[in-house]
Amino acid sequence: MVKRVFIVDTSVILSGKPISLDREMYTTPLVAAEFSPGGRFYRMFQFLLEAGLKIKKPSKDMIEIIRRKITETGDRLSEADIELLALALEFKGEDISVTILTDDYGIQNTADELDIAYQGIEQRGITKKFKWIWRCQGCGKVFMEKFTVCPICGSKMKPIPYDIKSLGEK
Repeated sequence: MVKRVFIVDTSVILSGKPISLDREMYTTPLVAAEFSPGGRFYRMFQFLLEAGLKIKKPSKDMIEIIRRKITETGDRLSEADIELLALALEFKGEDISVTILTDDYGIQNTADELDIAYQGIEQRGITKKFKWIWRCQGCGKVFMEKFTVCPICGSKMKPIPYDIKSLGEK
């Protein structure tokens, strides 16, 4: 029988919505650190810990793989998001059926690129895969590579989502 786990993101706990407790649940130390003692969300986090939520740190190798992937997709993810995806990738590499519970579109987009299942809690989830491209706020030139300053006119660059289908990719 295939082991099945949920990876729990901060957004799930903040939603206050009930989640299925029929699978093993994991989160990461950086997600856990987002909940300080006191308050409703901390109590919800403590409830999940008592219900079996485990905290596990992913390997540095998996974190590095995620960093490389988000360089490709252009997704802007927090360290906690990166750690969460790395943990999911680690489980996937161990032939464990893993689903990330998150409403974060950046996490969902990167998970989709890595062929990792995800499920939204309050929101439907992404309907299109996208990458980020960068548009100059001065001259309007668009670049596939990330620049903070336009190499043509020197103005600031702004990231914009771009539908992968319109790029002719998978």
